[in-house]
Amino acid sequence: MKRVINIAALALIVLLLAALPWIAPYFYIFIATEILILGLFAASFNLIFGYTGMLSFGHAAFFGAGAYATAMLLQSQQWPLLGCLLAAIVAGALLALLIGFFSVRLDEVYFAMLTLAFGMMVFAVVHQWRSVTNGSDGIAGFTVGQFGLGLPLTLGNPSVYYHMVLVVVVLAAALLYLICRSSFGLVLRAIRQNPERVAFCGLNVRSYRLAAFTIAGAFAGLAGGLMAPFLRIASPELVHWSMSAEPVLMTILGGSGYFLGPFFGAGMFVLLETWITSVTQAWMLVLGIILALMVMFFRRGLLGTLLDWWMERK
Repeated sequence: MKRVINIAALALIVLLLAALPWIAPYFYIFIATEILILGLFAASFNLIFGYTGMLSFGHAAFFGAGAYATAMLLQSQQWPLLGCLLAAIVAGALLALLIGFFSVRLDEVYFAMLTLAFGMMVFAVVHQWRSVTNGSDGIAGFTVGQFGLGLPLTLGNPSVYYHMVLVVVVLAAALLYLICRSSFGLVLRAIRQNPERVAFCGLNVRSYRLAAFTIAGAFAGLAGGLMAPFLRIASPELVHWSMSAEPVLMTILGGSGYFLGPFFGAGMFVLLETWITSVTQAWMLVLGIILALMVMFFRRGLLGTLLDWWMERK
């Protein structure tokens, strides 16, 4: 019965999101699109943080790889967006495989520092390789044509693009959920709790960590592939190390112990940022104070605290 209620609640949320363009102004459609994309970005990070116990400070490298792959293909080849998104997934996965091959050998703070170093290296390459990435100016001026599969979608329309993002994110989240609930996901949770005991069982911990890191990079690349057409630009800011801090904040804010926690955290983060920037120029200071207080008093994240409160009332 509980499972049926959860599925019904999720279906209701998806239906409300699908109806948003008919009940809200364009401004909120843009905000909702950003939340969905960043929510997928944070959910991909949570696969290696919340489920595997690896704190990465270079996750934006895969996000940026997907964004640049999409922007380049749209600008030079005019590919359908579906093909660009598939290329973004491959770009994110290959870069994650390369970085993860060296990073998963280390644990805890050493792993975090090595991913940060690789992330800074990727940013330096993107920023300085002007002949390919156009340097600090980024890749802009591309148009988003057809989605592919013969679907007559006008992706230049914000409402149409929002619905496309919603469908892609829901499908990607469902696939990510199945991965987390599979036997592979159970092994990842065991590695987070006690990697030594998992190794004693005869499983290759490093291989599982590398697989999780690569899968997370693929989903982050997909999120980046959705972000580039949304912003109409792929810029080095999408690869910067500060961008890697956003999925960390969103995951902790929403609750890393819950699959939907990163999506709730992304919604709270974007809404707070939008509201604060509209009332003060010192938005970073105010946002930092609010986030610090929320992390201090919502120890299990926003979603976890709300669920605990609901269970106590019952």
